[in-house]
Amino acid sequence: MDVVVTGGAGFIGSHLVDALVARGDRVTVIDNLSAGTRENLAGHLEKGTVTLLTADLLETGWEDQMEGADMVFHLAADPDVRQSAVTPERQVQQNIVVTTRVLEAMRKFRVPNLAFTSTSTVYGEASVIPTPEEYTPLEPISVYGATKLACEALISAYSHSFGIRSSSFRFANIIGPRSGHGVIPDFVRKLRENPRELEILGDGSQTKSYLEVSECVRAMLFAVEHAREPVNVFNIGSEDWIDVTAIADIVVAAMGLSEVEYRYTGGERGWVGDVPRMLLSIERLKSIGWKPEMGSRESVVAAARAMAGGG
Repeated sequence: MDVVVTGGAGFIGSHLVDALVARGDRVTVIDNLSAGTRENLAGHLEKGTVTLLTADLLETGWEDQMEGADMVFHLAADPDVRQSAVTPERQVQQNIVVTTRVLEAMRKFRVPNLAFTSTSTVYGEASVIPTPEEYTPLEPISVYGATKLACEALISAYSHSFGIRSSSFRFANIIGPRSGHGVIPDFVRKLRENPRELEILGDGSQTKSYLEVSECVRAMLFAVEHAREPVNVFNIGSEDWIDVTAIADIVVAAMGLSEVEYRYTGGERGWVGDVPRMLLSIERLKSIGWKPEMGSRESVVAAARAMAGGG
């Protein structure tokens, strides 16, 4: 297929591009490189198997990349949940407005298929755990979660109005190589600065689902292949969870450290908008034939070793 990937130089996007190239797709990446890097795509760029357009989706001049495309994977976004409580307007622009621009370009050039990376934070503090896709009411507690839910609504409207088949993926915590934010790179960075003490946001009991990025990409491609409705929504995550203190233990071990003192900032939330407990039901994906090959602990161990440089 001819595929456009917005945000394809970023963490999940570059791993997705790897998989698309491996299966023989012609891939165009649109990325402003604010979070992604050319290095994430270096091998493909050297071989000419990927075209990279460095562009800001809030500007103009990139839209004609959609002409002739069979599918768009829309990953471009500001993914920082913590920062959304500090600069909410940026999240509105980078998530809602950018998604509207992408949908308009798809409508203009009649691109028939869209895959969108949403988030588990659209559920807010769900009373049903594991949380299924049909859970209501959807009441996000972060601006980030709210912007992603707004994007899902826009995508639904464009799908029904303009004949675009869409799949929105509500991710658990996706982790692994090339990740620039989240608990594991945060811990690695802090421990490199001070290998004797580790600050842990909250009380360390926050318990969530984690999934290694290669598993996430495999789930996305499988779901797109099997999506049949005009609008499809899938949870993607593991079937278990792990708490933050246990993650700290794994990162400390991966870095070959010992006698590290943990200093907790306190409270059940690590930051404004943090959901202390999150586990997604993945029964919908399992019902069509996909299931994860790694659990949360295995995913964390693999990611910690990769980001710590071994150990």
